[in-house]
Amino acid sequence: MKERSFNIGYIVLIMAAVVIVLAGIKAAAVIIVPFLLAFFLAVILSPFYLWLKSKKINDVFALMIVVSLLIAIVTILFVLVGNSVQDFTNNVPAYEAKLHAELLTLLEKLQTWGIEVPKEDILNLFNMQSVMQYIATTLKSLGSLVTQSFMIILTVVFMLMEISQFSKKLAQTNYNSLEKFIDISNSIKRYLLLKFFISAATGVVITVGLKLFDIHYAVLWGLIALLLNFIPTIGSIIAGVPAVLMAMVQYDISNAVGVAVLYIVVNVVIGSILDPRIMGKGLGLSTLIVFLSLIFWGWLLGPIGMLLSVPLTIMIKIALSTQPNTQWIAIMLGSGEEKVKRS
Repeated sequence: MKERSFNIGYIVLIMAAVVIVLAGIKAAAVIIVPFLLAFFLAVILSPFYLWLKSKKINDVFALMIVVSLLIAIVTILFVLVGNSVQDFTNNVPAYEAKLHAELLTLLEKLQTWGIEVPKEDILNLFNMQSVMQYIATTLKSLGSLVTQSFMIILTVVFMLMEISQFSKKLAQTNYNSLEKFIDISNSIKRYLLLKFFISAATGVVITVGLKLFDIHYAVLWGLIALLLNFIPTIGSIIAGVPAVLMAMVQYDISNAVGVAVLYIVVNVVIGSILDPRIMGKGLGLSTLIVFLSLIFWGWLLGPIGMLLSVPLTIMIKIALSTQPNTQWIAIMLGSGEEKVKRS
């Protein structure tokens, strides 16, 4: 009986500690979110930086090349997102009126085909003003993140500078800890790099497809597709909503259906066929865990937390899979198709 009460007390203590840590993270989200973004950028850029150094390029020169590339990309995104968000926000009332009219036309057509639908209830359910305002607010949050780019880039610079010294520091630590840490970091780096290139390919294909449809803000919707592709299945659906609505506003329902088909084809080809083959099954998450992580990290870190939800959960899963006493948690987080290596 004493042993049971001790175990229960220990579990309660752990749960209380977790709650306190989560409360601290939520309170410090303003600081943590830019740091996490800087960390992911540093992981993605580190192979290029190390490759430049392997070519006997001076550390300072290599760092300047990488940072210049990053600044150029951020500047392009700043111009793109800033102009698009401003233009989109100004046109929200016109878009809302057009969407309302298109939905009303669709409901009337259904009635002429003998399908009785509660028009008022559906119009109230699909409040177009709320939908357009939500899209505009989301774009504004993305734009505000770009304005923090200076601090993020500065953090990336210091992280890249630390890389060359980091291996030497790790070499002075315990050998077993070093081996496990390298295993975790390599798995995380591989996942982020492959996922980034797959997401970039998705964004390019979506942009080109929307350009062919002559949809406004095609590059912006492609960028959103790139970012939300980090969220399997759900992200592709969310990314397609603004583009489909924009097609409906610009043209009609038939064009909106065409854009929806474009997103479905891209999601099936890249998300369901190429992605599993390139990424492998060892880093998969169950659909339920993906959905729950989206809610959890979104609550904890805001909209950017939703964007980073799957990479963060993958990192936790990789870390758990390296310890014998927590491997069962990694298995429960997985899709059920991978085999966790027993230590």
